[in-house]
Amino acid sequence: MSDGESRAKGARWDHDVDVVVVGSGFGGMTAALRAAHRGLDVVVIEKMPSYGGSSALSGGGVWIPNNPVNVRAGLDDSVERARSYMAAIVGDAVPQARIDAFLAAGPEAMAFLERETRWVRFMRVAGYADYHPEEPGGEPTGRTVEPVPIDARKLGADEEALLRNRMMKAPAGMYVTQAEYRKLTQVLTTWQGRAAAMRIGVRTAVGKLLRRRVIALGAAGVARFRLALRDAGIPLWLDTPMDDLVVEDGRVLGVRATRDGAECAIRARRGVVLAAGGFERNEAMRKQYQREPINGVWTSGAEGNTGDAIQAGLGLGAAVDLMDDAWWGPSIDTGGPGLFILAERALPGAIVVNSRGERYVNEASPYVDFVHRMYEVHDEDGVSTIPSHLIIDQRYRNRYPFVQAPPRAPLPRWMTKYGIVTTADSLDELAGKIGVPPEGLAATVRRVNELAATGHDDDFGKGDSAYDRYYGDPANTPNPCLAPIGEPPFYAFRLIPGDLGTKGGLVTDERARVLREDGTAIPGLYAIGNTSASVMGRDYAGAGATIGPAIAFGYVAADDLAEPAAATPAAGDAPEPEAAS
Repeated sequence: MSDGESRAKGARWDHDVDVVVVGSGFGGMTAALRAAHRGLDVVVIEKMPSYGGSSALSGGGVWIPNNPVNVRAGLDDSVERARSYMAAIVGDAVPQARIDAFLAAGPEAMAFLERETRWVRFMRVAGYADYHPEEPGGEPTGRTVEPVPIDARKLGADEEALLRNRMMKAPAGMYVTQAEYRKLTQVLTTWQGRAAAMRIGVRTAVGKLLRRRVIALGAAGVARFRLALRDAGIPLWLDTPMDDLVVEDGRVLGVRATRDGAECAIRARRGVVLAAGGFERNEAMRKQYQREPINGVWTSGAEGNTGDAIQAGLGLGAAVDLMDDAWWGPSIDTGGPGLFILAERALPGAIVVNSRGERYVNEASPYVDFVHRMYEVHDEDGVSTIPSHLIIDQRYRNRYPFVQAPPRAPLPRWMTKYGIVTTADSLDELAGKIGVPPEGLAATVRRVNELAATGHDDDFGKGDSAYDRYYGDPANTPNPCLAPIGEPPFYAFRLIPGDLGTKGGLVTDERARVLREDGTAIPGLYAIGNTSASVMGRDYAGAGATIGPAIAFGYVAADDLAEPAAATPAAGDAPEPEAAS
């Protein structure tokens, strides 16, 4: 018996509940709300001083087929269509029972949140295509929904602890939804873009006048869930990291945590739901499981996502899967966390080149696919794609925003100060500055300009998919994603394989129970979200395909916990806590 187990044997339970949820993102809070609705006593613990995790930092998209928001909007969707789509993109990487559980529980979970809370509300992101809309069952108009914006003042004292994404910070009173973000990329080229900018400007002025603090995207969703938790009387303990799982005879009985600087043991009569994110911030785990070059810095995931919950499951003999994968996305190298980019690479006039100055990928492709390609061809024949370089010209800058800079406006000073952007008055000069052969880059630009004239990317198909075109410019014809490059000055940005979080984690079944290597369930232990191996396998169905399954399996886990079979002996008969070895 280890020293940790010896200390645990003499300990007493400090708190006694039915369910402990570890993590405060969309999935964890869904599990808590559903468990409470089913009559269970729940506590949510969060290791960080702020709540929301990667959900709060995200765009807040939720990908759940046949959900009630889209049904009301008239989308002709069905579980059968979604099953065909998942079969096409996931294949046999995930058991069919898990996929079916997600497709069945997702709409139920969304309906439950709408029906049983007065706060959790979503709206359709019309037109945001599934990431593979041409596959059987793919939806070119999209299945994604996003949180309805909300005035953060409603949170009262809880507003200060809401995790916020500094890269999405907007001027006072301003907020932008996912749907509006896309339109703003076309602010100088389409009437829809100009109308969106005008609408945002007017409501920002009104918001400032009325001193509103309206927020959107993931932060709005987390705020809404937090208000729902408050209404349901569910405690949320911040600054309370889980130190270990407490087990007896192979069954998880609770958790050992640190609260207010002191160790405490929290009994979970029904079970523990691990919803603590992935291991993207754990450099040792990334180097153990993932391909080089990799680190724990390039990620856009929450700082608290260091894989603690996954390691706790591994300590009990849990199986893991997909640990080499992540929710990748090409990101601008800042010397610190990568700057995740979306529309910037899909808009016409943007190309990405390798160390020979050659294209190797459809720049507008879904971000997971893009980075899979980066790794696939990296160091092939001595050619490097990590880093790559994203290249644009002044024509692009005159027409489109880039990161935080509106069109025609100078790029942020910090980009120049920290060497994040390289500029030059000619392509040869730019090639010399970024270390690629001038003749290679010149040949690539000539080829792109020829393709732009024909309107079709014969080399990589940029603009062929409805997904590509979503972030393209419809005013740029004949291909909304393809334009010539040639107007100086030229700009280059180093691209590295960033991510929104890791994709691998504890293997779970269709009831969200954590499984051992032999396929048996660990009694009392559940995992959802990025703590579990993704139901999406190695692909990405659409915007929100991280959060959608987290909500669905949070709901599934709570329902399973509410069944009488999940109950442990009465409190007076319970054994003393024993820490996992």
